[in-house]
Amino acid sequence: MSSPPVPSEDARYLEQFVAQTQAALGRLREANRMIGEVVGTGEAAQGLVRAAADGRGVLTKVEVDPRGMRLAAGELGAEVTKAIRAAQDDARRRTGEIVDDALTRAGELPQPLDETFVRHRIEVAAHDFYSEQP
Repeated sequence: MSSPPVPSEDARYLEQFVAQTQAALGRLREANRMIGEVVGTGEAAQGLVRAAADGRGVLTKVEVDPRGMRLAAGELGAEVTKAIRAAQDDARRRTGEIVDDALTRAGELPQPLDETFVRHRIEVAAHDFYSEQP
């Protein structure tokens, strides 16, 4: 609903609002679940070093092919760092896509009713009450 309901439709509006909010919360829960399943991957040194990170960017795995051990210590450290950063960047990108989609879909929520709506409803109720008095 783009505009506030007339008083006779308040109950229906509230039902719609609650249903849309529950649906949005369901989509956010689904996004959270999907983020929990994200695995970002990265590699360096022509695939001799591989890393993985979860949807929150936490490093979950680093693998160094035995041939990678032939690299000088400083070079190996730099390649491991590259692989880790690539995995975290991949996880961040994948998670960002999920979050962007969830935020776009959450934007479909109806606008909350503000204090002017409540004030108007009270004024209408008071007017109706006092106009019905003998």
